[in-house]
Amino acid sequence: MDYANQKLAEEKVFKDPVHRYIHVRDQVIWDLINAREFQRMRRIKQLGTSYLVFHGAEHSRFSHSLGVYEIVRRILDDIFHGRPEWDESERLVVLCAALLHDLGHGPFSHSFEKVFNVDHEDFTREILQGDTEVNSILKKVAPDFPKKVAEVIGKTYANKQVVSLISSQIDADRMDYLQRDAYYTGVSYGHFDMERILRVMRPFEDQVVIKSSGMHAVEDYIMSRYQMYWQVYFHPVARSAEVILRKILQRAKYLSGHGYKFEQPPTHFLAFFDQSFTLKDYLALDEGVLMTYFQLWITERDPILSDLCDRFVNRRLFQYVDFDPGKDYKKLGELAQLFQKAGIDPEYYLIDDSTSDLPYDFYRPGEEEERLPIHLLMPTGDIKELSRLSQIVDGISGKRRTDYKLYFPAELLIDGKKKEIKQQIIELLREGGV
Repeated sequence: MDYANQKLAEEKVFKDPVHRYIHVRDQVIWDLINAREFQRMRRIKQLGTSYLVFHGAEHSRFSHSLGVYEIVRRILDDIFHGRPEWDESERLVVLCAALLHDLGHGPFSHSFEKVFNVDHEDFTREILQGDTEVNSILKKVAPDFPKKVAEVIGKTYANKQVVSLISSQIDADRMDYLQRDAYYTGVSYGHFDMERILRVMRPFEDQVVIKSSGMHAVEDYIMSRYQMYWQVYFHPVARSAEVILRKILQRAKYLSGHGYKFEQPPTHFLAFFDQSFTLKDYLALDEGVLMTYFQLWITERDPILSDLCDRFVNRRLFQYVDFDPGKDYKKLGELAQLFQKAGIDPEYYLIDDSTSDLPYDFYRPGEEEERLPIHLLMPTGDIKELSRLSQIVDGISGKRRTDYKLYFPAELLIDGKKKEIKQQIIELLREGGV
């Protein structure tokens, strides 16, 4: 039997708190799970710094990736199998894409990406097609198979039905992370009737659609996503930790470039500081490595690096106030000057941060993340865009919500030094809602 169709002698089963069981019968999938690049995801948290707010949020991108694979496996084997609109030859490529879609994430992914100007999607493609164990496994299927999997994840694959299972407004990725993140954070917002949604999913021409009888389950899913973003993913305290994390990496980069002699040299970061890093350098990093450096740097001579690392490791986070960049831009400049006069470096201790989300939109071509609509399959065989039939979805469709915060170390403003200047700072901040 050729490798692509090879099955395990006995099905492997992972117990999972979200899906109960994750089933693996394909030899290719089993080999990919055991590849070192996939195992690395055990050491990357799914929710980054959110564990400092929701103490249960210690789950990994490894468990999420298994969950996405299982949802896609169920769709293909239980729902789409035998339907003339589905091409069975695409089964393995979409299963592999589901499993490997997050492979390129780095430690504390988004914060790391901002500081070093890297993109986890670029690394995912490089892992799939470079000199890696994952690539050697995929090439055993066919020489062009790694490229096909990369195209599915990159949303350039010819079969848009396949792409929509992994990347759309109602895909396996979102269905897993909403439920998994809700479970581990202990919140109720992310729960929705996935069983109902899977039962009413159908392959249709070049997309995946939902039978109109499942519209209310989809409404519930979209509202769950909306609530999770604002109550969990964009939580202002978790963002405070992200701000500090970014500033640690920026400070270490600055010191390295200005001849500072580290007691604990940033060996793993040097190639990122000068942008000479390779895939091997990237794969050598995980959150355990970063946390080891942060703990060691607490005793560095540089007071800013030492303080920021102590804050992150021991959860002494920044306070925050609401911030309107349109109205408060001048105030930010005034605050920066006052911080400087008070002996507090505003580059590291006065940070504005924003985040935004568009919970659902029916068509936004050319956007950073093109949002193809969710279509409902009517009893007549026609399809209709979701917000045309759902008043709930129509009410939030196309409405982007943005949240701005200004972060600062509150306790440094109440010590005994330079009281008058610090009082001016406090009064300005109070105008922003402290």
